[in-house]
This record gives sequence, structure tokens and C-alpha cells, in this order.
Amino acid sequence: MQEPLVSVITPCFNASLTLPKTVESILAQTFTDWELMLVDDCSPDDTCDKAQAYCDADTRIHLIRQLENGGAAIARNAGIERAKGRYIAFLDADDSWHPNKLERQLELMQSNNWPLSFTSYARVDENGNLISLVGVPETITYRELLKTNVIGCSTAMYDTAVVGKVFMPDMRKRQDFGLWLKILKLTSKGFGINSEPLTTYRVMGNSLSSNKGKTAGYNWQLYRKEEGLSLVLASYYFANYALRGVLRSKLPALARWLGWLHSPEVK
Repeated sequence: MQEPLVSVITPCFNASLTLPKTVESILAQTFTDWELMLVDDCSPDDTCDKAQAYCDADTRIHLIRQLENGGAAIARNAGIERAKGRYIAFLDADDSWHPNKLERQLELMQSNNWPLSFTSYARVDENGNLISLVGVPETITYRELLKTNVIGCSTAMYDTAVVGKVFMPDMRKRQDFGLWLKILKLTSKGFGINSEPLTTYRVMGNSLSSNKGKTAGYNWQLYRKEEGLSLVLASYYFANYALRGVLRSKLPALARWLGWLHSPEVK
């Protein structure tokens, strides 16, 4: 059997209510040469049963059952380890793709030899109501990304033929940020697709009041432990991360003028 061109990694934990829409958005892709790795992280609900039903209905879908709950990084890494596709893409179990997402992204990656790409996206609430549209820069380097993570996990794809299989650091949060940094140390830059949003990111109720302090703490850990930055450099990038976050939230017009906030080029 011919290997798929794209492997999609979807970690699942208590995703019974959202997983169907996520999987259906992959089944609806105009590009069809993919495999989907559903990695169940010991969900106590019926996520696993729903995932298995999709596997039974489509041979491109595979279920990986984790033996113990290890978090999103370990679940995604299990999917990457088993993936057979040249391109690795990510889609979380509460997000979804627009039908032409894979086709559009692959076309640009293949024609331009991009090693890493990511797209603009729409943020919606639990009922599907639009919160905001999030744009992305045309390119990003390792040093630029250290200042703030502009890559949405469910929008990203990388080429293993260029950088090999790269795995996420074992962190409870910000592990995707760590992966993009690892990839960007292996290549010159990543490329943003700032056309119409190709991904929908669902903001769950418990995420709306997420603990900013804990997230900041994981950012600091990423700088110091995973990236090995000196105290001075870590402080510099952390200050950038904090300032940009405040301006994007409180003074979006100024952040946009400074080039720290991007709008999708919706046609």
C-alpha cells in the first residue's frame, strides 16, 4: 500500500462532544491523500468508542490508545512516531479545518519548498459564534518566534523530508511553541499563509478564563530549560512576550501598527 503524503495528528482527551466535527472536517478535505492518527489519552468518556467507529468506517483513520494519561505533548509524539506521511500536520480534537486547508497549504509548501507553514484562523466560542480572526506574518525566524508564538497548533504543518521527524518537548503547556522553535533551529524560517482563515479554533468555556500566570510560567520554563537561554536572554524574550500580549489585548490598534498583530487578508 502506498504511504500517505500527509499524517494528521489529533490528541484526544474527553473529546466526545467535539471529536465528530473535527474528524468530519478532515473527511471533507478536497485533498484526500492523508492518514489521521487519533491518539486517545485515556479518556474516561466515550471518546475512544467514537474514534474507533471512524476507524472502522475509513481505513485512513487509526486509533492509538495510550496506556496512561500523559498529556498533549506525549500524545502528539505518539502520533508523530507512528506517522507514515512526509508531511506532519496537527489538528486538536476541538478544532476544525476548512475544506481546502490541506490542498492550499500543500500546494504552497511543495511549490516553494517550505519546511514549515502555518495559517491564519478564526476563533469561535463553544456555540460556533465568531470571536475574532487571527492573522499571521508572511515569515518567521527562530529569534522572531522567541518573542511571541504566532503559530496556531491546529494550523501548522512541517516537512519531514527537510527537517526529519521532530517531536514536542514534554511540557504540559506550550509544547507546540517548543516544537516550532526546534524546527526553526533546523531551517531558516517558517512561512505564514495569511489568506482567508483555513482553521477554526474553538475557545472552550474553561479556556476563556485561563490562568495567564501559569502560561507565562511555562513560557519562562521553555526559554530557560528547553532552549537553554541565559538569564539575560530569557528575560529579554520574556519581556517581549509579555509586552506584546498586553498590547494585542488592550491596544490592538497600536499592536497592529507595530506589526505585532496581523489581520487575515480576507478576499
